[in-house]
Amino acid sequence: MIFLAWAYYLSQGKIQPNIWVLVTPFLIILMALFALGVGMIFSALTTKYKDLSMLLGFGVSLYMYATPVIYPTSALPGFFKKLAFYNPLTGIFECFKYAWLGVGDFSPMMLVISTFIILLLLAIGTVIFNKVEKTFMDTV
Repeated sequence: MIFLAWAYYLSQGKIQPNIWVLVTPFLIILMALFALGVGMIFSALTTKYKDLSMLLGFGVSLYMYATPVIYPTSALPGFFKKLAFYNPLTGIFECFKYAWLGVGDFSPMMLVISTFIILLLLAIGTVIFNKVEKTFMDTV
């Protein structure tokens, strides 16, 4: 359905995709690594702190508003724009918007920062999960 809508707007000349469309598989892999890293952190911590799973649902909802999916980063005031720059999903979503629609405040540096933060989260998640894995059965 999304591709039908995209093709319609493309035929109307309302969007101008560009060469960054080729980065789409990398962006999907980055999102998967982000989910894996954060998932390992929270799965390791919820074995000891059971109420963290309740907070996780609220945190995901709050994080959705902190990530500029619907609103553009250009609409954010100065401090919040800088803060959004360090949100690992901002670079990914802005790259998607720029690549497929031809709009957005995308810069390659955003993607570099997102990649670095996501790899850092993945490393932290791996370390925490491996530490907790040894005592996982005792805690559960």
